[in-house]
Amino acid sequence: MLRAALGSAAGLVGAAIVEQTAIGQSGNNGSAGHDAKTAGMTMDMSTSDHGTNMLMGQVNHAKNGFDPLQMLVDWDYGTVSTLPDERTLREYEIVAFDREIEIAPGVFFNAWTYNGRVPGPSLRCTEGDLVRIHFVNAGSHPHTMHFHGFHNAEMDGIPGVGAGNIAPGQEITYEFEAAPYGCHLYHCHVIPLKRHLHKGLYGAFIIDPKHGRPPAREFMMLMNGFDTDLDGDNNVYACNTVGFEYARRPIPIKAGELVRIYLINLTEFDPINSMHLHATFFDYYDHGTTLTPTHHTVDTIMQCQAQRGILEFTHRWPGKYMFHAHQAEFTELGWMGMFNVATEMGFQAALAEVGLDEEWDRKSMSGSTVPYVNNPLRLLMPAH
Repeated sequence: MLRAALGSAAGLVGAAIVEQTAIGQSGNNGSAGHDAKTAGMTMDMSTSDHGTNMLMGQVNHAKNGFDPLQMLVDWDYGTVSTLPDERTLREYEIVAFDREIEIAPGVFFNAWTYNGRVPGPSLRCTEGDLVRIHFVNAGSHPHTMHFHGFHNAEMDGIPGVGAGNIAPGQEITYEFEAAPYGCHLYHCHVIPLKRHLHKGLYGAFIIDPKHGRPPAREFMMLMNGFDTDLDGDNNVYACNTVGFEYARRPIPIKAGELVRIYLINLTEFDPINSMHLHATFFDYYDHGTTLTPTHHTVDTIMQCQAQRGILEFTHRWPGKYMFHAHQAEFTELGWMGMFNVATEMGFQAALAEVGLDEEWDRKSMSGSTVPYVNNPLRLLMPAH
């Protein structure tokens, strides 16, 4: 469901748009305001009495230049080399530029992007690596890259300090040692900050601990929202940008395996976002900066903007299980999905069902930059 404010964008869908049907017509039951926001949108009512809350049609991922299912696992490790002091150097190339992206079937958004995608590349390294980011601003406005982590003032990517704002056509190299380990992020810090964030200038920045984490199937999920009519109120909510994508194409996992999610909130205009898992519970590592959970056995976590953390869980039984924001409005406006929990024998079919292959499976199981060292003594070492 999308707010009525998307009426102009909905016209782009053409013949695919159908009027919302009898759902809600038997009396408003206090929902008249919400119905007004979603009237006239293209709804899929085919699979249940009350519909699936999904728009008809599909997003053109090839034209978009990114696929949310691939975003789960497509870590950018940079160009890797070894320095004379034997430290690892990772170099990344990031270009900011404007482009239109499709955020739900037939709904388009004029984004400001890092490397043409929202969120930007998921940068991954190991604690202690020297990170060097070559940033070019090919956009129409000044931009920067601000990283959450330890670095000196000149590398902070904020106006008036160091290089400050990077004007269109200019470039800069940010350089720092990766620390602390954890689930982090980067984003533009130019004023007005809310506009530069809302337009899409953000991404994941994962620093692996030197001894790694236990093997798991790993995903990057970034919660975001989009105000398509610029009234300061989001019209579409999503995980990894495309509303309802993981409901339309459930994420394959295996029953009984450990799943690790690097969860980041970059939603603008709303104080908090959240994630809730159905039919299981998870351990949570706030900011990912500890090797032991900060929350045990929970099924819902809230995050303010730029807050992040790591979820670890298993699903015990095969089947399709929902996950979503537990703000109902966010769920109905796009932020919901499904895990397709398969048996070992059924996993290849689960991959094929959503157009994935063995390479996606390999990436999801081998994301870390370092192998796990199962040494209990390491838990006694300082976190950083």
